Amino acid sequence: MRPVSIWQRSPWGLLLCLLCSSCLGSPSPSTAPEKRAGSQGLRFRLAGFPRKPFEGRVEIQRAGEWGTICDDDFTLQAAHVLCRELGFTEATGWTHSAKYGPGTGRIWLDNLSCSGTEQSVTECASRGWGNSDCTHDEDAGVICKDQRLPGFSDSNVIEVEQHLQVEEVRLRPAVGRGRRPLPVTEGLVEVRLPEGWSQVCDKGWSAHNSHVVCGMLGFPSEKRVNTAFYRKLRKRAAKASARRPKPLGRPITKLKVKPKPRVGRGSIKRLLAQRQQHSFGLHGVACVGTEAHLSLCSLEFYRANDTTRCPGGAPAVVSCVPGPLYAASSGQRKQQQSKPQGETRVRLKGGAHPGEGRVEVLKASTWGTICDRKWDLQAASVVCRELGFGSAREALSGARMGQGMGAIHLSEVRCSGQEPSLWKCPHKNITAEDCSHSQDAGVRCNLPYTGVETKIRLSGGRSQHEGRVEVQIGGPGSLRWGLICGDDWGTLEAMVVCRQLGLGYANHGLQETWYWDSGNITEVVMSGVRCTGSELSLDQCAHHGTHIACKRTGTRFTAGVICSETASDLLLHSALVQETAYIEDRPLHMLYCAAEENCLARSARSANWPYGHRRLLRFSSQIHNLGRADFRPKAGRHSWVWHECHGHYHSMDIFTHYDILTPNGTKVAEGHKASFCLEDTECQEDVSKRYECANFGEQGITVGCWDLYRHDIDCQWIDITDVKPGNYILQVVINPNFEVAESDFTNNAMKCNCKYDGHRIWVHNCHIGDAFSEEANRKFERYPGQTSNQVI
Repeated sequence: MRPVSIWQRSPWGLLLCLLCSSCLGSPSPSTAPEKRAGSQGLRFRLAGFPRKPFEGRVEIQRAGEWGTICDDDFTLQAAHVLCRELGFTEATGWTHSAKYGPGTGRIWLDNLSCSGTEQSVTECASRGWGNSDCTHDEDAGVICKDQRLPGFSDSNVIEVEQHLQVEEVRLRPAVGRGRRPLPVTEGLVEVRLPEGWSQVCDKGWSAHNSHVVCGMLGFPSEKRVNTAFYRKLRKRAAKASARRPKPLGRPITKLKVKPKPRVGRGSIKRLLAQRQQHSFGLHGVACVGTEAHLSLCSLEFYRANDTTRCPGGAPAVVSCVPGPLYAASSGQRKQQQSKPQGETRVRLKGGAHPGEGRVEVLKASTWGTICDRKWDLQAASVVCRELGFGSAREALSGARMGQGMGAIHLSEVRCSGQEPSLWKCPHKNITAEDCSHSQDAGVRCNLPYTGVETKIRLSGGRSQHEGRVEVQIGGPGSLRWGLICGDDWGTLEAMVVCRQLGLGYANHGLQETWYWDSGNITEVVMSGVRCTGSELSLDQCAHHGTHIACKRTGTRFTAGVICSETASDLLLHSALVQETAYIEDRPLHMLYCAAEENCLARSARSANWPYGHRRLLRFSSQIHNLGRADFRPKAGRHSWVWHECHGHYHSMDIFTHYDILTPNGTKVAEGHKASFCLEDTECQEDVSKRYECANFGEQGITVGCWDLYRHDIDCQWIDITDVKPGNYILQVVINPNFEVAESDFTNNAMKCNCKYDGHRIWVHNCHIGDAFSEEANRKFERYPGQTSNQVI
């Protein structure tokens, strides 16, 4: 769309132009901003849909021709430069794989590399103008901060002509009780247009259309609607309309409806009121079924002057099937649970919210990641629907959800969007040399609206991410807010609260909140809360119910949380444990410091000190931080404990548990490791060390780094002096007491098979607790120590 000036619209504008120097090529310095020299001859615009005014596919006009930018090597720094070209202060994000739809014409830039400080995109490195090996399926987009540069003129920013767009979709129930359970799975389809909510004409409506709508609303699939029921409802509404020519004056929300979902008087009034509003805004919808958004379908909008809308038709009705996590009633849950379901072969890891995370797939009984090459919304939507969510909102690349560890199973996954499983999509099997974990693919899925965030809130904190936890209890007409007893409140419970509020991960679960003002809320209404950490809301956790039992009373001892959008994720290098394990008979006179720190078995207390020895199973442990935030001790340096014997500080009393278990899980030997030195031993190539223990330095593990506890360090062992020969399981658990928040605790445990004959030990088959399939784990625990004879 070309910019149109005043003089092109009217003769008065032409006369004004002749009298104004700005039309003659000499702009006034007081009214026009300074033009960037590097950007002269270029124009920029945001295009595509669905989008907001400050986001979209970036298009550049050069030599009179519009083109796009390839997403190869695209970064947030490049997005900053482009957003400034577009007149915004900075970028808040960027997109890849043509999220706003593929462009047309030339692909002007490829492998764009910016530092973020450039005044113009022409100052950034690239392959050169028009030199690209990409397709428009790889068009880059930007999300700019909705804040304009002071004095910026739109003369260099051209918006694509604004067509009508479907911004949002919802289902409005046509029948049923006034208070319907959430999520709403069936109802009349309504779309939000610039002028408000409108209905969709059902002429030509297909199951493909319903599939797309359900996907947008967070449901994996659709089901057939009882059209006879709605047809009967419309007929009765038409008769009621004939008897009552005057329009219904009362709003829909105030209409009384009979309790049973049958064709009653209230249902007719509701549908009649909707018909009389003449709210049709969309018709001719034709989806293929693979679209991630209704705007990507072929559709037609009614014009403002259309007097007849949807003649002979009716509002489109859709019925969706919720996924297992969101089954609205116990009957639906039982129905879904009764269906025979095999073990899932796809999962999400590392996400801050439900329905998002790094995609991992199960192959040969081992979990691995997916390379992000050619990763797009179609493939991401297949993953989302397979896991019981809706279609994908975003297909993430570049390990945006943290890096995995171990195998990378798939690359170049190409889905049409109709596949029932990701494994049905064409893909390539790759080796470690073809792709790295810095290219792990991820997804963000559409989720159904459940309203759980309205039943809980935080108060008194310095920001919306922290505060004392308040919950809503009671029924209609008697709702009230109350506090939670802080007894036994911890990180797992805080994780559920932060997830329910949509605030990401838990940084801390606090048992005392005296420093936060409680306001007028003083009643404790919930106690004994115990969560596993995976629940979607606090209602799903165990608690005392209506009986309140709180050891410490008063508002100062109520529960609080501090939430964060990022968290660490620790993972033990299991192969190194297997490679370095050995037995040592260590003299007692060399174990005084270890005994002081309780690193020996209880029987060592009655040993004949300093004579004799203890038999130790020693091994190295290398602990990686694969999350998106540094792992820091819970306590600050002021509270670290000095141990004179070893001459170091303990930042965490219990950092790791070491156990020898029998096949039935009975513990026969144990050890523990205090974090006397959490530091960055080594890091990935592009990561710098931040933590070092020397000179009372800060302790922690940086993202992309690892801490190595060598096998020859005190307490890096398990005392097996009293263990009898047999088959056992070696188990190592990091952060066992959940003292420090992580994005994922399921990968904190490592297990190995052990066979001990009284003199030697065989350690093999070491793996992270969630790295194997369920069947492989069952076999592992059924036959410990009997699958290999490799001597370590």
